[in-house]
Order: sequence, then structure tokens, then C-alpha cells
Amino acid sequence: MCWAGRMMLGTFSILLVLVHAAAACEFGPFPYRATGIVCRMTKPAALLLNQETAQVIQAAFRNAKFPNITGERSMRLLGRVAYGLSNIQVNGLSIERSEVELQEDKAIHISIKNVTALFKGTLTYGYAGAWFFQIFHSVDFEIESSIDLQLSIDLMCQKDQVAPDASDCYLTFHKLTLHLQGDKQPGWLKQLFTDFISFTLKLVLKREVCKEINAVAQTLTNFILDLAANFVRDKDIIVDISLASDPVMKANYIESHHKGLVLYKNNSSVLSDSVFSPSLLTQSRMLYFWLSEHSLSSLAAAAFLDGRLVLHLRGEKLQELFEMEDTEVQQKAVQRIFQGTSYNDSVAKVWSLSQPQISLQPEGTVVRCLVAVEISILLAGEEPLVALYMEKEITVTIQATYTEKKLILQPVDSSVEIKVFKCTADPSGEDPSIQSFLQNMILVAGIPEVTSSIGSALTSLMNSKRLDLFDIINPEIITRKGYVIVQLDFGFPSHLLLNFLEKSL
Repeated sequence: MCWAGRMMLGTFSILLVLVHAAAACEFGPFPYRATGIVCRMTKPAALLLNQETAQVIQAAFRNAKFPNITGERSMRLLGRVAYGLSNIQVNGLSIERSEVELQEDKAIHISIKNVTALFKGTLTYGYAGAWFFQIFHSVDFEIESSIDLQLSIDLMCQKDQVAPDASDCYLTFHKLTLHLQGDKQPGWLKQLFTDFISFTLKLVLKREVCKEINAVAQTLTNFILDLAANFVRDKDIIVDISLASDPVMKANYIESHHKGLVLYKNNSSVLSDSVFSPSLLTQSRMLYFWLSEHSLSSLAAAAFLDGRLVLHLRGEKLQELFEMEDTEVQQKAVQRIFQGTSYNDSVAKVWSLSQPQISLQPEGTVVRCLVAVEISILLAGEEPLVALYMEKEITVTIQATYTEKKLILQPVDSSVEIKVFKCTADPSGEDPSIQSFLQNMILVAGIPEVTSSIGSALTSLMNSKRLDLFDIINPEIITRKGYVIVQLDFGFPSHLLLNFLEKSL
């Protein structure tokens, strides 16, 4: 089940999912022993995702609610001068570049260079001169600004989930120019109010923009956590991805550790002997997922208990299965088993009688299971006639690949031992032609058909969780004794982030 990656939604979202502040949660003295799933994202992935930071910052500026700014000052001859800026909005915004740095054992530092923003609104001003003479005016204004933005994102653990703190936020103003009524030539009024309001305006912009960035970061975090929780949940089967230990943050990668326990109808598996070690993962790819044998075995057990390991074949699929070889011996065996009935009037049912036993080895995923096969002939107006029933113990080694957005399970070695055999065409179970045909059919066509069907079903399940929307590049699925590693590069689907921001902010 090495597809179970928790994918990405922008610089904030995936970075926040992967780590949390170590001081905020308590773990046991041997936390790796309870680790079922590990995520590692390397520096190249962080750099790629940082390209999406501009979308997040733009959303923060657009969504910021700027309060009215008021002030007053006593001026010689003019008396008391009061002013107010209202209806402040951001009409234009561009970002020159963005940089991200992973500070070892500290925080994620993001530097946004030269944010050019155009603010518009209404300036109301007035002054009370001598002898109670009063004048009040309202004019439209524009403020041209050039800002550098520095973010240090600390991550905290709350209830075994991540919570970001982006309050460490600084704005440096390189330019803040006020224009009144579209007049960009200096004048006494412009100079007067620029001097009055520039300091206050900088404080307000910093407060509101940084507050909104913090809110956007939290919103994205909640969204990606919900997305991840939905990805590892299907009806009554749930994978617990809460944090199992403190994260590791290095200059070249971020790594998080998750419990990976499988919950089925309020029953949970237990893991206390994980073989995970950080040295098992490298830094050559963008993204890594490490999954324990225990997690995969527990998923298989839950699927069995939930009655999902059942396959029905009829029509063309059934024909392909039983006509793998066009020989006279094969044709006679098929005719005797199906008693001359059309494939469209017959159905084969394949299901697991026992919980599959999964062992991860360098050769692949070894699956052992007791499987039943039943072929029924559907007679009009009568009860189905069972023409064949078998119980067989199967051991199969499967290699998994993910290509063209499809999970492909390929059996590379298999063996079958028949435990129970009942066939109307061979009541004694000793007809060598039928026995040989069925044994060969199971190995050559039956096992590949079952694994192919499981791969297709899992692909459909993953795509229903929107995995197919992500651009996954050259994924590799590597099995070792006791664990599997999925490593890949990726391209980020920008439209997902844009759609989310448009709907949520």
C-alpha cells in the first residue's frame, strides 16, 4: 500500500504537515519503535514548493481587512489638523522572488523579496484654524509600496497534530509613496499627510498582513490535514497518521514520523517493534515515504475483515481466464467443467478464506493466503449449479510499480497447493487432464488476473482521493526486509492551490 503518501498543497501546507515543534508533545524514550509511516521531504522539494509561496502571500494581502487609520497633529498657523484613511484596498500586487531555508532543528524561514503593492482608498482631512474657522475635504489616494517580507514559521504539536505559528513576521519598507487624486507631483498637502501617516500606516500594514498570513497558514494546514485524513480513510478502515515521535529538521530535509496504525470498527493494531532508522532513507529524491510491514499487514487484515477480498468474473473475463491456451486438451477440459454452458451463463467467484499474511522482502511483497474458487452455472429458473469448488493455499511474490497514474501489481513467483477439490466433471479428483489444466490455469492466468484486479481497484480508490491530480515523476517502490520505501519527484499542480484559496478566503 505504498501509494499512501500525504501529498502537497503549497509551501505552507506540506511543510506544516511534515513537522511539528518537539517541545509541544511528549513521546516515549523509544519513539521509533512505534513508527509505522515516515515522510521525508528534501530541500529540492521545498524549493519547488516555494514557487507557490507567491500565491499564498497574494491571498493574504487580498484577504487582509485593513482598518481605518486616523490621527491628528497641531500645526503652527493651521491649528489642529486631523486626518483619516478609509476603504483601504490592495489593487495591485507582484512579488520579485521568494526563498526558503530549512534551519536545522529550528524553523522554516521564508524570505519574500520586493513585494510591490498598490493600496487605494479615501483620505479625509480637516483643520480648525484661528477664530474657529474649519475646512474639511475628502480625496482619493494611492499608496505605492515596495516591501520585503521575512517569515519564520514555528510548528507546534497539538493533540498529536501540527499547528503552525507564523507570527514571527517582519515587513521592511523600501518605498511608501502617497499620491492624492491621481496627482503624482509633490505638493504641500501630499508632503504634509505623508509625514503624518507613514509611520502609522507601516504599523497597520505589518499587523494586518502578518495576521492574515498566519491565518492563511493555519487554514492551509487544516485543509491538508483533512485531505490526508480523507486519503487514509475508506468507510470503516482508517490509518492513524498522528505523530509518533519528534521530527527531524536538517538543512537538507524534513522528516516526520507517524503511527500508521490501522483502525477497523474501533479495533486498532499495535506496533512496538518498528525497524525504522533515519539511515534507511537518502536525499537524492524530492519525497520519500517509508511504510512498515506491520502497517501493510494490518491494512490487508482490515480489508479481509471488511469483506473486500472478493472477486467475481463472468463473460469475457471468464473466457480469457479459461482459454489461455487453444489446445484440444484444454478445450475438452473446459467443456467438461462448464458442461457446454456459455461463459455469459456462468460466474466464477474468488475470495480469501483467511487473513492474508504479508512479508516484505527484497524480492517483493510475499503474500500467503487460503483462497477459495467457485464456478457456478446459472440455469434459467433454477438454483445455480456449482460445477467447481476449490480451496487452495497460495504463496505469491508481487512487485509493485506506479506508472501513468496506475498502480500495477506484477506477480513474479507463485506456488499453489490445493487443499479441497470438488468438481462435477471429476468427482474423484484424479483426472490428470483436468487437474493439470486447473493447476496451470491458476498459475498462468488466475493469479495474474486477481492481482491485476486488485491493482485496478486500488488505483480507483486512490484516484477517488484525488491522487491522479498530482504530477508524480519517476516513482520507485523498493521493498526490503520488513519495510517498503516509495521515493519520487513531483510537479506541483498550481490550480489546486488557487482553487482552494479562491473558495476558502
